[in-house]
Amino acid sequence: MTIEAELKARVRDPERVHALLEERAAGRPEVYQDAYYDTADQALSGSDRELRVRTIHGADDTRSLLTYKGARVDEASGSKPEHETRVEDPAAVHATLRGLGYVPFIQFEKRCRNYDFEARGRQMLATLVRVPEIDGDFIELETIVEEDQLQDALADVRAVLGELGIDAEDLTTDTYTDAVATSRTR
Repeated sequence: MTIEAELKARVRDPERVHALLEERAAGRPEVYQDAYYDTADQALSGSDRELRVRTIHGADDTRSLLTYKGARVDEASGSKPEHETRVEDPAAVHATLRGLGYVPFIQFEKRCRNYDFEARGRQMLATLVRVPEIDGDFIELETIVEEDQLQDALADVRAVLGELGIDAEDLTTDTYTDAVATSRTR
């Protein structure tokens, strides 16, 4: 089973992290429009699973993805199994999910700058993230691995984060969905 070995952290000095990432790869600005679905009784989120339709607006194209994430396989990092496929007609997927009984759970926008690079023998994706409804900047650093490689991959991800000046106390497993929902109830 493939796992998204990912760590997320708050970024104290976004300009510095941006500059260090630009030394590794050219950044790609993208805006994500995320729509999460659940059952009426919240069976997915209640069991730490996610079903999402994401539309990504980039400089040169717009594309959509359907993603299912299983429950966490590592509590410390929040890493999950992930299954994702490109969607040609997102409106049809939204209609299909609603037709199957799923209901829109939460929708929000993420403003991202993505960096693809190789480090420690792994393909990695670093994403600098701002969510307009949440205070602060975040970084997500991930690599896709088989489950038996998860701990080694997370060690590599931690090492690269350290090289970018991200300290262990900045790591978080808080989700954007929870943070956005909290900000909307204030």
